[in-house]
Amino acid sequence: MATRRVSFYLDESLSSRIVAQLRRQDIDIIRGPLGADDPVHLARATEMGRVVCTVDDDFLKLAAQGIEHAGIIWGEQDKYSIGDWIRYLRFIHAACDADELQNEVYFVFHVD
Repeated sequence: MATRRVSFYLDESLSSRIVAQLRRQDIDIIRGPLGADDPVHLARATEMGRVVCTVDDDFLKLAAQGIEHAGIIWGEQDKYSIGDWIRYLRFIHAACDADELQNEVYFVFHVD
């Protein structure tokens, strides 16, 4: 069975520098529109088959409500640097198939 590469969707809570850096490494990543409500971000990312990356804990609440999604990667605000996010997303991109992340929540941790 063919694997489906993970693609990412950053909400506005994360730096656009993450997008720029990962694009240079040929990782499929976009940033959602500024000012959109969290359910809109989640629905848009899900339609596109993209994993939401955020520090906004409202996404954890949406997932707990059973709302379908392509995956959520959440990190604690001010705990992880831009470099930490980049390393973690590269790790997920290399180690996971997109189908594995379906309706799952992953928590950022330090990757060396």
